[in-house]
Amino acid sequence: MAGRSHDQSHGVRSRKSRLRPWLTRRCSRRCTWRWRMRCVRLTKETPSFKDELDVLKFLCKDLWMTVFKKQVDNLRTNHQGTYMLQDNQFLLLSQLSNGKQYLEEAPKFLAFTCGLVKGALSNLGFDSTVTAEVPVMPSSKFQVVIQKS
Repeated sequence: MAGRSHDQSHGVRSRKSRLRPWLTRRCSRRCTWRWRMRCVRLTKETPSFKDELDVLKFLCKDLWMTVFKKQVDNLRTNHQGTYMLQDNQFLLLSQLSNGKQYLEEAPKFLAFTCGLVKGALSNLGFDSTVTAEVPVMPSSKFQVVIQKS
């Protein structure tokens, strides 16, 4: 961000190193050794982050690809700490019927992803609020609000 001192911007870069243990723990609970090593490699190969937008781009491209096998379709921001991530074929909803009877139940399937995004941001040093909505099945929108400290 413009106006950040060198010490603050260096802090953002060092926050990436905190993602590795979290992602490794997450992978070890859920998947095989090969998947865990892919997560560790993902965070090691990622360049340092300059600001919040770089962190969100990392989540939308690399982390989303690792977890859901595709990138987020759209990332929007108001440049004041609010970001909107849109996935038009969200993996956890694509197995459900497109009928309206599942539209009420669909947000329950987004809780995991809200926690994943919030946890990743928390481990990178950003306090955030993540909410989700399902405008049309199997599309999903996640609103991320970064808390300013």
